[in-house]
Amino acid sequence: MTGLVLKLAPFERVLVNGAVIENGDRRSRITIRTANANILRLKDAIHPEDATTPVARICYIAQLILSGDADPTEAREQILIGLDQLSDVFRNAESQDALIEARAEFVADRAYPGLRRLRRLLELEARLLGRTVA
Repeated sequence: MTGLVLKLAPFERVLVNGAVIENGDRRSRITIRTANANILRLKDAIHPEDATTPVARICYIAQLILSGDADPTEAREQILIGLDQLSDVFRNAESQDALIEARAEFVADRAYPGLRRLRRLLELEARLLGRTVA
């Protein structure tokens, strides 16, 4: 059985099924063996006040699923509507691939992989809007 491998920096925090876990003072590697566990690296989390663009808002909704702060069914519906809207804007092949992959993950109720695929669009969106990604 394989799993998700997290390589954590010293004192890095990660959210696992609603529990915040902080690494110690050394780098470590953790393997998550439970299928469909909700995982979110807190260093990658988008704060509510930073969810000001279409892609960031969809990523934020996905984070709410992972943290247990949103009803997964309602949030997934919002995400799928947002992905449809983004597919009308992001027309290049790489973006379309990311959107198709993200959609497949969210439809299959896999929010973490969906979020990972969707995050690829944050940099492109920032360039289109003349912004920098934090």
